[in-house]
Amino acid sequence: MNESQPNDERAIRNLVARYCHAIAERDDEAWAATWAEDGEWRVLGSTLRGRDAILAHYRKLVAGVRWVVQHATDGIVEVHGDEASGRWLIVEFLQWNAGPGGQNVGRYQDRYVRGRDGEWRFARRELHATYLGPPDLSAPPWPVPEVAR
Repeated sequence: MNESQPNDERAIRNLVARYCHAIAERDDEAWAATWAEDGEWRVLGSTLRGRDAILAHYRKLVAGVRWVVQHATDGIVEVHGDEASGRWLIVEFLQWNAGPGGQNVGRYQDRYVRGRDGEWRFARRELHATYLGPPDLSAPPWPVPEVAR
């Protein structure tokens, strides 16, 4: 392990925390800033490329949501120079503008890149949903896909 690796891992953990906080605070610009300009987001059957396309899709996803809180836990981060990978378990609670709340459970599989400014950002983020439904967990689970390592 080189001496910068613990600092890089901490910076990536902070990146994931900034992502979650930006969701809860409805700060779209801060959320978008966590992405590399040419980042890729795979979420709920869609693949978006580029920060602008990612932000536009995110805004569509949260348009009908009064509030949402995403909690990422049990992160595994592996740093390889100016690139890194990570896996996170997530739980998300939300309340729709019209109707009851919901709960999402899943895993993120990530790739990170250090920018020219020294900041880590998402190069790729893929959500593997386990459950999307009512908070009482009464909906059937999603099929669990094979996750590449």
